[in-house]
Amino acid sequence: MARSRRFRDQADGDGRARRRLRRRARPLLWGAVGLVLAGAAWVAVTGVLARNELLAAQRSLAALQSVKTASASAAGARGLGSLAPEVRSAATHAARAHLYTTGPAWYLAAQIPVLGDPVRTVRGAAWAGHRVSADVLPPLVRLADGLTADARAGGSRIDLAALRRAAPELERAARMASDTRKRSATLPRNTWLPPADRALTQLNGQLDRLAPATAEAAAAARVLPAMMGAEGERRYLVIFQNTAEARGTGGLPGAFAVLTASQGKLGFTDFGNDTVMADARATVDLGEEYAAEYAQNAPTTTWVNANLSPHFPYAAQIWADAWLRHSGKKVDGVIALDPGAMAGLLAVTGPARLANGTTVSAGNVVDLTERASYAAFADTTERKGFFLEVASATAAKLLLAADGRQVPVLLSALRKELNDGRVSVWSAHPPEQRELQRHHFAGDLPDGPAPFAGLVVNNAAGSKLDYYLDRKLVWEPRQCSPDGREITVTATLTNRAPASGLPTYVTMRVDEPPYATRPGDNRLLVSYFASTGAVLTRATLDGQTALLNTATERGHPVFTLDMELPAQSAHTLKLYLVEPPATRSPVVLRQPLVRPLQSTVRPFPRCGS
Repeated sequence: MARSRRFRDQADGDGRARRRLRRRARPLLWGAVGLVLAGAAWVAVTGVLARNELLAAQRSLAALQSVKTASASAAGARGLGSLAPEVRSAATHAARAHLYTTGPAWYLAAQIPVLGDPVRTVRGAAWAGHRVSADVLPPLVRLADGLTADARAGGSRIDLAALRRAAPELERAARMASDTRKRSATLPRNTWLPPADRALTQLNGQLDRLAPATAEAAAAARVLPAMMGAEGERRYLVIFQNTAEARGTGGLPGAFAVLTASQGKLGFTDFGNDTVMADARATVDLGEEYAAEYAQNAPTTTWVNANLSPHFPYAAQIWADAWLRHSGKKVDGVIALDPGAMAGLLAVTGPARLANGTTVSAGNVVDLTERASYAAFADTTERKGFFLEVASATAAKLLLAADGRQVPVLLSALRKELNDGRVSVWSAHPPEQRELQRHHFAGDLPDGPAPFAGLVVNNAAGSKLDYYLDRKLVWEPRQCSPDGREITVTATLTNRAPASGLPTYVTMRVDEPPYATRPGDNRLLVSYFASTGAVLTRATLDGQTALLNTATERGHPVFTLDMELPAQSAHTLKLYLVEPPATRSPVVLRQPLVRPLQSTVRPFPRCGS
């Protein structure tokens, strides 16, 4: 009995203790709930404020987008110098957004599985915006302003000292842009809050453009001063390619000139055309592999065949050596561009005017040089003289822009043409050449194991019909096999030349084929550069078995077909390959011709599906 009473008393005491504990815990519980609710409210309110600040930052930076399409007028050039206030404003707004999204509440909310994903995204985007506007953009704007300082003071040279001073700061900005891009790519992108996802997608797109641009600006600050004559005069052979007759690097090398650079001051001399160089001979040895593939077309002794390979450094070395043998003058590099690139640059400088009053503009330079001139000049000498005059007038317009406030806009346009492959640069100085190749400005055919797809055409008829050539490429990965991944490549080439009405010079054939042809019929050497290690299992032309020549260039298997392409017709070449296993999309070579390549890369199916 006594023991039972003792147990009841103990139980009652335990109950009273639990009730006291609950009474004491209740305020703590409500306090915790209140703290969570307050934290959630804080995140919600500051999230709205951060969003507003980020939108304000985007509005402030909208002026930067206009740089890409700024006109070449003095007002447009002056607009570059006025970007600094927008960048400062953006930095202020982005800093506030970053401040709003820091602190314990945001950190803890970001750790919650699933529910915290948009919090992490917004928090990371605010950080990235702050870093970009505070550490990446200001050096770029200061560089643009510094490049034109000499012009504003009445000078006439690109300020190479400003480039050199900017180099360390641009290096830091490039590293920050790269790091920010990598960190932003790790943020959740498919959350339950669509506005956060859209903001991240927009941010990643901007960083994908900004990070390479900043790295290229840093590279320019490293190499441009020397390349533009800061340490002594430089000389460059400039080749104007005519893409109406296709070559591996773009088009037939027609007109040329020598560009001089001394302390940032540029000039052109020695304008000429391919006729002048008809007897020029180069003695460079590009190796057994190159000789095996191209020697039958005499690229080192035939000026217009020097660029059959799509690897621009090969052509540049041949042209540089041929010029040395012809003129006795050594050049420090070679620059090639085509009428498409001239159009992009004339869009900045404004139109050039010829002696007869003809206006050469961004809108007509391609048609004028690659179609209309053949109808206007029956005499070959006159036509080549006209093309040379167009090149000279365009060069003069570019020099005028390079001597003034248009420098930053002109460099921006030049960067676009370099990225599009319509301008290629080779330097005889190895450190500079390595920088050019690193940023894909050298027109080089990449080597290495990365998947690759390169459709290259060379005109084999001697006609100017490639003005009317359409090219389509479809790269489709299929099943995995014990030997690797099966790949189907479909290349469709269409000759849209009219069946009549073209000048004889455009349609003439110098290949003397053993079969009958009509005016407008074309002949092409069609080559496909595959991934390193690829094996061709079979090929068809319009569904019928086709036999292709096989070679190797810079590690890439090359499969070539001699194709007759009649006017108003199309041929479809299919290659069935087995390539080393990969899940990355291929790098697609875009040979710059009049009509751009239309390419499609299909997604990878799962192995075994």
